[in-house]
Amino acid sequence: MRDRTAFIRMGGRLVVLLVAALVACGESVPALPKLGPDDVIVAFGDSLTYGTGAAAEESYPAVLSTLIGRKVVREGVPGEVTAQGLQRLPDVLEEDRPKLLLLCLGGNDMLHKIEPSQIEHNLRAMVELARSRGVAVVLIGVPKPQLFGGGSADFYERVARDYGLPLESGILKGVLFDNQFKSDPIHPNGKGYRRMAEAVAVLLRKAGAV
Repeated sequence: MRDRTAFIRMGGRLVVLLVAALVACGESVPALPKLGPDDVIVAFGDSLTYGTGAAAEESYPAVLSTLIGRKVVREGVPGEVTAQGLQRLPDVLEEDRPKLLLLCLGGNDMLHKIEPSQIEHNLRAMVELARSRGVAVVLIGVPKPQLFGGGSADFYERVARDYGLPLESGILKGVLFDNQFKSDPIHPNGKGYRRMAEAVAVLLRKAGAV
């Protein structure tokens, strides 16, 4: 009788795990255009895109390129805020001619206590600029600078929802609040950037880009 009870309980746990797996598989991700082998991706952002805290070949754009077999141009400027990114983006799009833009900005704005509404406005303007030139966009959310691990700011969710963008909102929280993946208080190390690249690669596959 005891063995039968244990078997039933184990079966119940398996059902729960199966349902959870099916729900995860059913998560909806906005579709992206399929990237050809010669299409260019631009990773656009600040020090998190530049790869501060690690060697250039360990930056998330460099690792992502090897993971998905596409050219990923690293266009990260340490210390940049979204207003500066908005000014810089037209020249980057003109020079690199990407098919896809990976947009990861806003962390420095939050550190400088810039109004969230202004950060959101700038992110929206960058999305619209890219789309006006036929460039698809993926948004990467940055966690709020809170002592006990805040999630990514709400405006990333709103921008992604309103424009139908794939959003990676969890990986940087997981990396930046775990010391084994950090080179300093606000930057990943090589292992952290690899985890970031792996998460973006998964998102791109779910969205049908690769």
